[in-house]
Amino acid sequence: MLPDLPPLPALTHAEGELIDRYLDVVDLLGRINPGRHVDTYGGLRAAQALVGKATALRDALELMHRRGETELHADTLARALRVLDGERRTARVIVPPRSDT
Repeated sequence: MLPDLPPLPALTHAEGELIDRYLDVVDLLGRINPGRHVDTYGGLRAAQALVGKATALRDALELMHRRGETELHADTLARALRVLDGERRTARVIVPPRSDT
């Protein structure tokens, strides 16, 4: 049985789209990170997909801006990222700790 996850905070449709597209980009950047992977083909495929996902992220932000949603509610969006495993997913983007200790 899966553990009960905390509920997502209330988000507008546009905020939800922003979070989803952001995590898409983060996941691809984690697959590209040369400090974590040795497979060039997987990195290449992720880099190719990144173009489309970055465009979708830009479009989500552009839509919010056009609608007058000019402020991001960082605390609420950070809670949503945590519920969606954003801490683990974004950790794959950073340089890994040294292994020569």
